[in-house]
Amino acid sequence: MGCCSSASSAAQSSKREWKPLEDRSCTDIPWLLLFILFCIGMGFICGFSIATGAAARLVSGYDSYGNICGQKNTKLEAIPNSGMDHTQRKYVFFLDPCNLDLINRKIKSVALCVAACPRQELKTLSDVQKFAEMNGSALCSYNLKPSEYTTSSKSSVLCPKLPVPASAPIPFFHRCAPVNISCYAKFAEALITFVSDNSVLHRLISGVMTNKEIILGLCLLSLVLSMILMVIIRYISRVLVWILTILVILGALGGTGVLWWLYAKQRRSPKETVIPEQLQIAEDNLRALLIYAISATVFTVILFLIMLVMRKRVALTIALFHVAGKVFIHLPLLVFQPFWTFFALVLFWVYWIMTLLFLGTTGSAVQNDQGFVEFKISGPLQYMWWYHVVGLIWISEFILACQQMTVAGAVVTYYFTRDKRNLPFTPILASVNRLIRYHLGTVAKGSFIITLVKIPRMILMYIHSQLKGKENACARCVLKSCICCLWCLEKCLNYLNQNAYTATAINSTNFCTSAKDAFVILVENALRVATINTVGDFMLFLGKVLIVCSTGLAGIMLLNYRQDYTVWVLPLIIVCLFAFLVAHCFLSIYEMVVDVLFLCFAIDTKYNDGSPGREFYMDKVLMEFVENSRKAMKEAGKGGVGDARELKPMIK
Repeated sequence: MGCCSSASSAAQSSKREWKPLEDRSCTDIPWLLLFILFCIGMGFICGFSIATGAAARLVSGYDSYGNICGQKNTKLEAIPNSGMDHTQRKYVFFLDPCNLDLINRKIKSVALCVAACPRQELKTLSDVQKFAEMNGSALCSYNLKPSEYTTSSKSSVLCPKLPVPASAPIPFFHRCAPVNISCYAKFAEALITFVSDNSVLHRLISGVMTNKEIILGLCLLSLVLSMILMVIIRYISRVLVWILTILVILGALGGTGVLWWLYAKQRRSPKETVIPEQLQIAEDNLRALLIYAISATVFTVILFLIMLVMRKRVALTIALFHVAGKVFIHLPLLVFQPFWTFFALVLFWVYWIMTLLFLGTTGSAVQNDQGFVEFKISGPLQYMWWYHVVGLIWISEFILACQQMTVAGAVVTYYFTRDKRNLPFTPILASVNRLIRYHLGTVAKGSFIITLVKIPRMILMYIHSQLKGKENACARCVLKSCICCLWCLEKCLNYLNQNAYTATAINSTNFCTSAKDAFVILVENALRVATINTVGDFMLFLGKVLIVCSTGLAGIMLLNYRQDYTVWVLPLIIVCLFAFLVAHCFLSIYEMVVDVLFLCFAIDTKYNDGSPGREFYMDKVLMEFVENSRKAMKEAGKGGVGDARELKPMIK
């Protein structure tokens, strides 16, 4: 990994002047070695599944008797119709392709190897017989000759279900798949329980197929809008924050006022006109309105007090958003960071799914209750599934953590470079280089901690889904509480990990030291962190809503030519979900940059005070915030460096 020499001792570093980005040493090397060994294990699983013949079964397909299509097969003991020569029969054909087993996630049908897929619908057994005679592709069981299709009494069992839908081979996987979407509509019907009318579902799916160009265009529109919004936020951050603050206060006051008005109106209404049966209901409604009004009043008062206390700290959020906009100007490749992360995740997921499919067809041939062949792994190797699932979570979290470390390293380099003209040509690539050389172990450790929390939560969710409707109310409440607690813990650890990566990028310390330092600064600056996360996150959330609404509105205008309004639903849902995903990916990078800038700002104010020789690294906008804070503290008669009492940055 091109690792550098070991880090200097903490005692020596404390004696000399603190300078960011100077000391570079490999961190958490044992965890890097553990991660490499784990990845070697993932590679072993992939190699084992391919070496045991699973690749041929997956790509070429096999029939219900264990014969791989497109090749000669060896006889399997005690299994009829095995060991056949299917050199000319290259495609897998299902006698009833629409018979889906949702529980076991497979087609409940006899599978045969055939020479060609029926490209047109076959309505009768005579059509099936003619297809076999003309194309040499027998669609009935191997025990039945084509000449017996219309005469044999076993044809109803050994031949495909009529009518045989038109099908086409799936590219690279040699399976005959129905061309008509009715099969897929039935499958979706089983998953979407609220759809009771089959025709509605068919129209929804046809709406997606006929409007795919519009859907693609709207997805590109959401991408463009997300990039434009990231630029706009920089220039309207000051106005936008105060507008949102005022709207929240007005909304709380308005909601509270409406509740008190409804309570007063209900109380003044004459009770003589109410029939006795309705009198108790009216009193309950009046009592409920009073509780709602009091609760809303308490909430509004608390919200107003919080706004009053945090009003000065909002200025820091505005300044950080403004500086974040400048960061994207100097580091334009940050905008494309979600693309590289998404591309890496897709590559890994494709590899993971392919290996999973290989594992699903590997193992020894076993005859099931119906007399057909299934391939199952026995012995210790059957637990490879669990190892593979853990690999999905850990490596996915590792890739996301690499993005966080890359962004943190680039922003830290920008912040602590006094003369921006001396920035590296590509700070993002320089950050990637430091990540690979020094900090892969730190990223591996942080992602493993998230994995340790995520796996128990997923297990509990699986247990909850399996016991749904069977467990008692107490067990259901305990399960949901545990799932909720683990989810909250995961979110907190994710946030702490992100700040720990920033601390590692600045000081080149290991994960535990960086996490401790980051935790200290977050706790000691809790009010500032709360302001940045509440106001900042709310701004970014509204940005996501704006992009989704704009894309949805454009979709409604483009789909307006369709008079059947039900076909709008699925295309608009797809477009809006994609728009939210794209907006989340881009604006989460913006949020990440703001969080990194805050930690840099905290450290800057700790080690520097603006005097000669200890000049600030911060941007002019943040410098103005510090000066205004000092002036405000002096005017209040408190003197000294005003913001230093409140801001307690990281201490090495």
